Amino acid sequence: MSKNNINKVVLAYSGGLDTSVILKWLEDEYGCEVVTFTADIGQGEEVEPARVKAEAMGVKEIYIEDLREEFARDYVFPMFRANAIYEGEYLLGTSIARPLIAKRLVEIARATGADAISHGATGKGNDQVRFELGAYALMPDVKIIAPWREWDLLSREKLMKYAADHGIDVDFAKAGKKSPYSMDANLLHISYEGDILEDPWNEPEEDMWRWTVSPEKAPDEPAYVELRYEKGDIVAIDGKTMSPAEVMEHLNKVGGENGVGRDDIVENRFVGMKSRGCYETPAGTIMLKAHRAMESLTLDREVAHLKDELMPRYAKMIYNGFWWSPEREMLQAAIDQTQQVVNGVVRVKLYKGNVIVAGRKSDTNSLFDEAIATFDDDQGAYDQKDAEGFIKLNALRLRVAARRQT
Repeated sequence: MSKNNINKVVLAYSGGLDTSVILKWLEDEYGCEVVTFTADIGQGEEVEPARVKAEAMGVKEIYIEDLREEFARDYVFPMFRANAIYEGEYLLGTSIARPLIAKRLVEIARATGADAISHGATGKGNDQVRFELGAYALMPDVKIIAPWREWDLLSREKLMKYAADHGIDVDFAKAGKKSPYSMDANLLHISYEGDILEDPWNEPEEDMWRWTVSPEKAPDEPAYVELRYEKGDIVAIDGKTMSPAEVMEHLNKVGGENGVGRDDIVENRFVGMKSRGCYETPAGTIMLKAHRAMESLTLDREVAHLKDELMPRYAKMIYNGFWWSPEREMLQAAIDQTQQVVNGVVRVKLYKGNVIVAGRKSDTNSLFDEAIATFDDDQGAYDQKDAEGFIKLNALRLRVAARRQT
């Protein structure tokens, strides 16, 4: 990429050491103006200090945005309508946040007349792919600067020295103390990688976890939660109407208090390597269990089975960064159509790390017919004699094959 053609860059900026160094590096290496974009997607930290730091570094155009509701409503909730889970365990907490950030980077680039966007993802991870695939899908000719793929500041010590040499105001007392884990947080989850977790045999230390108590220390009495669904989305908890972000905040709190949502995974990154990560996803763990319970009552059997067959493909699209792809949008349309009947209430019991379905009902869309399913006298609702022909027809090919083998 010709550095002469870059006059203005929009940087995904947290205000931390890495992105503060990137800000200065972009100005020095590309001789460009930097626009900063900081998103609040529920990471649980103040984002306004990023404005102060950006101003101190001379940034003139600063975007600080609260995207929690948009994130929950337009990204997390649609994903949970699909019951998406990657490789049977990962609830896609980091993956699903990247399309929204990529979208805003592109929108801000257009609004400010920027020539490029920039991010702080490394060349080893999935996030570089997610950010950039999203950006290219929304702005085909966008220029992208990924400093970690260009510079030689490949250690924390080098980053700190660069900051000191260039007068970048960071909290060196805090920065100088090596953070044991690489963490990412939003409304859906918090993730931990690195340090002792790089050896898959090592058990995570208890003081690593931030959102959840250990199941051993969770209350001895279960907590019950009632979730009301409309068209596949939770709209109320315990009778109180809530927005998507409020739903997630509430479930994170009650789930965390009861030890729900911890996971320890070795996953296959899109770039080819295996990676070990630990995750806390209290709200997502509850949402997945409860949504499947609601669907079990309201979805036709073949529709439910087809959804389950498509889900791993859908989850992989999100994990690999293809949220804005036509195939994901096609699947989303099909998934959303199935959710028209997913209406009702699910009651879950949270107990020492477990999410247990304690009840489910739908006054308008339940396909459960007690008159047919009963073990008592069904008054002729189901003729058991019909089963004989059903079985023989399904056994026909098996019987023909068996006769040939004798």
